[in-house]
Amino acid sequence: MSRCLGCLKEINKETYCPSCLKALFDGNRKIRSILNFDKKDFLEARFELAEKISISGVQDKISLRLENNELIPTEKDGTYILKPIPINPTPRLTDDIPANEHLTMQIARQIFNIRTADNGLIMFSDEELAYITKRFDRSNNKKLRQEDFCQLSGKTPETAGMHFKYDGSYEEIGKMIFDFVAAPRIEIEKYFFQIVFSYVFGNGDVHLKNLSIIESPYSDFVLSPAYDMVNTTVHFPSESRMALDLFNDFETESFKINGFYKRIDFIKFGEKLSMKSGRIEKFIQYFFDKKNDSINLINRSFISREAKKKYIEIVKDRLKAIRD
Repeated sequence: MSRCLGCLKEINKETYCPSCLKALFDGNRKIRSILNFDKKDFLEARFELAEKISISGVQDKISLRLENNELIPTEKDGTYILKPIPINPTPRLTDDIPANEHLTMQIARQIFNIRTADNGLIMFSDEELAYITKRFDRSNNKKLRQEDFCQLSGKTPETAGMHFKYDGSYEEIGKMIFDFVAAPRIEIEKYFFQIVFSYVFGNGDVHLKNLSIIESPYSDFVLSPAYDMVNTTVHFPSESRMALDLFNDFETESFKINGFYKRIDFIKFGEKLSMKSGRIEKFIQYFFDKKNDSINLINRSFISREAKKKYIEIVKDRLKAIRD
């Protein structure tokens, strides 16, 4: 048996199950799990399109569109984003980055019911794995309005310096959610859960541009599907546990003593977001309830054996932090 390159379930051949074909490629059964170009072609396309596409971030990526049942690089009307193994090495396990992002997104979606961008793995013609995700800011050939929290807070390199993406706190983002979304009590709980998820699963790069709101079918705004979710600690073991501080101008006694966030910090964070204590506790407990399911999916993933070991160690360590 092989594993689906989308949901990781066992299937009869190395491709996508019907559900993933429907979600990722609108059910197009002629889509192959192997691209018609290799990593060298990707690099050439990235160079040619670098000044033309508007995908932000430092990770190597290009925009793709479907044409005659083939995915091809494009400078406009792209409906997919392709992210291969980065050219520049990370401190550890660089080759696992595409499969890591895929795994983390699938854990969020399958196990924790977090709304995510549709995603999967795909192979270059030389069989190197890459991460592919479907753009969610397109609907019926219309571009939906999407604003990240840098845009919403007016932070740019000119106004906040070169590290503008990191100039803020998760509490500050929570307050903006109350200002900009139509049903803030609902969306704030989704936001809280996503922040705790990122902490437990080692995502230390959830900055202001990696969170956003998007236009809903009713022309108001909701939190966008989650994207760019990676257990970054697998690759950068010395990085900070979180990209932003939880709070604006506040530290718990626990944080002052320990230097990292524990259960009490997330409880206080939920309180700052005006959440009820029972809901906060329920959300935190869910990570313990789903521990074994998470580990099982990690072990079914395409990351290397060493990366699986590191990934699981990180999750267990973070669960220990939020247990007490």
